[in-house]
Amino acid sequence: MDLTIHWTFLPHDDPDASLAFYRDTLGFEVRNDVGYGGMRWITVGPADQPGTSIVLEPPAADPGVTDEERRTIVEMMAKGTYARLTLATADLDGTFARLKAGDADLVQEPTEQPYGIRDCAFRDPAGNLIRINELR
Repeated sequence: MDLTIHWTFLPHDDPDASLAFYRDTLGFEVRNDVGYGGMRWITVGPADQPGTSIVLEPPAADPGVTDEERRTIVEMMAKGTYARLTLATADLDGTFARLKAGDADLVQEPTEQPYGIRDCAFRDPAGNLIRINELR
């Protein structure tokens, strides 16, 4: 099989803050920005990877989610335990410095992990955990 990751979804609770973070702090390009029914979906991705996108979506978008589930999702987002994404870079220290200068919500400085990778971690404006692995 020949498979690739095309889209992945992360929740947001403030589309403007998420847009600024992914576009201005991470440097992703905006591929789509769509509003519907008082909600907003923003698609971003690395400029040199046009086939891979992150769709930032409102957590209330799925009509199959109950009100109780929606409350749980919002609570988990506030704690930073609902969603996560792992990115990778050859320049972890430079990327970390850029994020720190951009006032990202830093969780962990670049660290050599006991399981064989070096990475750092931060949260996006919605509380999603973003880890960045160093490519070696």
